[in-house]
Amino acid sequence: MSSATLDLNGYTDLPDEKIALVVTFLEMTAAPGAPLAGERQEVSLERWTAPAVSDYKRLFREIGEDWLWCGRLLYDDDRLNAILTAPGNEIYTPVIDGRQVGLLEIDYADPENPELAYFGLVPSAVGSGLGRWLMAQAVRMVWSRPQTKRFWLHTCTGDSPQALGFYRSCGFLPYKRSIEVMDDPRASGFLEKDKGPHVPFLMK
Repeated sequence: MSSATLDLNGYTDLPDEKIALVVTFLEMTAAPGAPLAGERQEVSLERWTAPAVSDYKRLFREIGEDWLWCGRLLYDDDRLNAILTAPGNEIYTPVIDGRQVGLLEIDYADPENPELAYFGLVPSAVGSGLGRWLMAQAVRMVWSRPQTKRFWLHTCTGDSPQALGFYRSCGFLPYKRSIEVMDDPRASGFLEKDKGPHVPFLMK
């Protein structure tokens, strides 16, 4: 395993096959005083119980490959299936005209501190206001549980530039920052080399 000493007051060089992301953790410690969004007649939220791994990976990739989502793609099918069907893990998809147009995944492994594990829309649904509607459903479900004391999530500089502002506008407050160094998923072929141009691919 390679290692490097991080300079907390300057630059730290990384190998070309690595990327570094600034991760911001956010939390919501009380239910919002009013719904985040109104009703939408054209969309339904459907529970996705025990999804086929291939179907999940397809939707995961469609939503996240432009933002370098790769965590779930790196697992073999058995391990990913165990995660998706683990007790406390709930997966939902917004559906329009029979098509899944997003992903909402909430991890209740710690019932007092549920985590928004994954949240996103397919590219064609971005900018329609559907994201705020989907977050409204997540917030409603989480805070309807009497055990909930805190709802939290994290986002990073690999994600959409709008993500952090969106989460804050929904009532989440930042409380911690970390640096994540990881293998560039484009170097290993898990994602195409043209994905995530906001985090340039350096290998020839």
